[in-house]
Amino acid sequence: MILYHKMRSINIVAWLYALSRTALALAFVAFAFTSDIYGQQVIVLNTSNAPPNSTSDDRGIGDQVLTEAFRRIGITLKIDHLPSERALLNADDGVEDGNFARVEGMEKTYRNLVRVPEEISRFEFVAFSRRYSFKIAGWDSLRPYNIGIVTGWKILETNIAGTSSLASIRDAQLLFRMLLDDKVDVVVYDRMQGLVLLRDLKISSIHVLWPPLAVKGMYLYMNRRHLELVPRIAGAIRGMKKDGTYRKITDEVLKRYGVKLTRD
Repeated sequence: MILYHKMRSINIVAWLYALSRTALALAFVAFAFTSDIYGQQVIVLNTSNAPPNSTSDDRGIGDQVLTEAFRRIGITLKIDHLPSERALLNADDGVEDGNFARVEGMEKTYRNLVRVPEEISRFEFVAFSRRYSFKIAGWDSLRPYNIGIVTGWKILETNIAGTSSLASIRDAQLLFRMLLDDKVDVVVYDRMQGLVLLRDLKISSIHVLWPPLAVKGMYLYMNRRHLELVPRIAGAIRGMKKDGTYRKITDEVLKRYGVKLTRD
């Protein structure tokens, strides 16, 4: 009996040792996902942006600009695609390391986010409609209509008020389907992303109302645990603009999708 208990104790010790070795191995594997064999850091950003700004294969404007910017400071970039509101909350909570592309001022509400002070793109926030044609004269132009927006687009949530109704939709494709089915009168979205989406959906009956409601520089926000990276990222993006890389990426992507910036 004594021998039995002794052997059992030895087996438990051996099992605990094996378990600790397994835990150590799993920890090493987890570390390997955040560093390559040379110790290079990996940063995970999230986005809700659509083509031409972000694509599933990371060939959008924002994807390529940020991938190159991080490469220049010795960091590998991974991009996850999430719904807009979830992406913002995840970045603020530190689930991912940052979020793009957002307007200036998000840090006032999301205290764990720090803006990288260099534009990565510009969005033209425009109204799209199927049945209506009218000249836009500010946000109040939308008041008589039933409006649809994407949930989590904060500039729209802040500025659109007093409309006949306001539908906040999780998905841009569903948003434009609602417009096509006359469930809303007008949707507000980024011009270029909207035009590409309409082309992909083979919808030709929806048009842009002009001029834009707003044209805003769009930024990367990092979780504040990466505060020390912010000036380095900004410097890398400025360097890309100075040496022509930024313009080259933008022009190549827009040509691929057949859309133009207003400046062109």
